[in-house]
Amino acid sequence: MTDPATLDHIRALPCFSGRIDVEPLTGGLSNESWLVTDAAGRHVVRLGRDFPFHHVDRKREVMTARAAHEAGFAPRVEYSEPGIMVSEFLDAKTFEPADVRANPERIGRLIRDFHTTMPRHIEGAGFMFWVFHVIRDYARTLKAGQSRMADQLPAWLEISDRLEAAQSPLPIVFGHNDLLPANFLDDGHKLWLIDFEYAGFSTAMFDIAGAASNAEMTEDQAAALLEAALGSAPDAALTKSFHAMQCASLLRETLWSLVSELHLDAPGVDYQAYTAENLARLDAALDQYHSTHGKTSS
Repeated sequence: MTDPATLDHIRALPCFSGRIDVEPLTGGLSNESWLVTDAAGRHVVRLGRDFPFHHVDRKREVMTARAAHEAGFAPRVEYSEPGIMVSEFLDAKTFEPADVRANPERIGRLIRDFHTTMPRHIEGAGFMFWVFHVIRDYARTLKAGQSRMADQLPAWLEISDRLEAAQSPLPIVFGHNDLLPANFLDDGHKLWLIDFEYAGFSTAMFDIAGAASNAEMTEDQAAALLEAALGSAPDAALTKSFHAMQCASLLRETLWSLVSELHLDAPGVDYQAYTAENLARLDAALDQYHSTHGKTSS
């Protein structure tokens, strides 16, 4: 049930004028979002506190969202205060997995442009996102919190170490690092990106692999995405790195959900069901990876 004080706070924000209508937006896994209509038009209000257990800092998120707008990738941030960010509403389609699968080259080009353009717009201290560190830190959080699946952590960490060893060196870029299908918007002319909680310096491989695994791409679709994002056909080592990183992306999402089980309570989100969904996809991806590259592959 919505806290009336939350709605009152949204209506009282100084960026709005005239009659103010507020309605909820659905689909987020960790934050509340609201659609606000006022005299100036429509806006998206995103509510969220810092999540240290997820390495999420809202000041960094707002800075990145502003930088992404300046670089041409994201809607304009119209207002922010601690715990609240207001952005312009885009009249655009929110992608489903099928939309990402249908546009691998287009998605790949967007990822490549984002990676190469964003570093020129980022301010302040740099943030590093390395998925294998995130996995190790999530494991510490889950052990300390006595997660219901804590007994699985040693096996998952061993898998993570092998997937990390399979990575080929790549240049450092600035990544989005949370390329779920719903974070792509299409206005009919161009693609946009939203939700920059995890954005930071990384290698290109995590975004590419994450976009593929989150959309459940076929092998051919994923190969087209990879080539478009890299700008050239990958060699065997990079292809293996990509397959390994797809597994790592699903392992990270599984552990993200388990950590969220301990610390979050977003309206309408069943974290245990989301954990089970990602774990099933991880097991399938690992089976495919091992059948292609060998059980002990690193």
